[in-house]
Amino acid sequence: MSISPVTIRAAAPADLGTVADIYAHYVRDTVITFDETPPAVADWRRRLDDLTGRGLPFLVAEVAGEPAGYAYAAPWRPKPAYRYSVEDTIYLAPDRTGQGLGGALLGALVTECARAGVHQMIAVIADAGVDASVALHRRFGFTDAGRLTDVGYKHGRWIDTLLMQRTIGPARP
Repeated sequence: MSISPVTIRAAAPADLGTVADIYAHYVRDTVITFDETPPAVADWRRRLDDLTGRGLPFLVAEVAGEPAGYAYAAPWRPKPAYRYSVEDTIYLAPDRTGQGLGGALLGALVTECARAGVHQMIAVIADAGVDASVALHRRFGFTDAGRLTDVGYKHGRWIDTLLMQRTIGPARP
């Protein structure tokens, strides 16, 4: 199955309704996010503004003129010494998985994080019994950093998280 050409670009406020809809599916129907209530578009606007203000990327994969997925890098922890480490987030529209969009987004995210002076990128992946996210991150040079057991409880079950990380580049002095 072929897909239309993919454009990876910076997210814009007009994309946030679709971003909210994509994420809401994963909140309601899966355990891959530990959120239990989907954020409103206004929450997404605050996130976009915050990340953009920090010089961190928030990207959209656009197919046929519509957002089909998104990725962003957010601060790993709030304490100042963590300022060169980020956590990546990637979500695809449910009907757009398996089409290479995750790789396109993660590749662009790594590139943009390098431009932003990020030193370490960390992935926190819910162990939902599907290895696609782990495999994607391994393809981009992420290595295992640990497992947190039974740290999330959603949809009647305990979920582990897998931690992976990748050095992006030297941090700004």
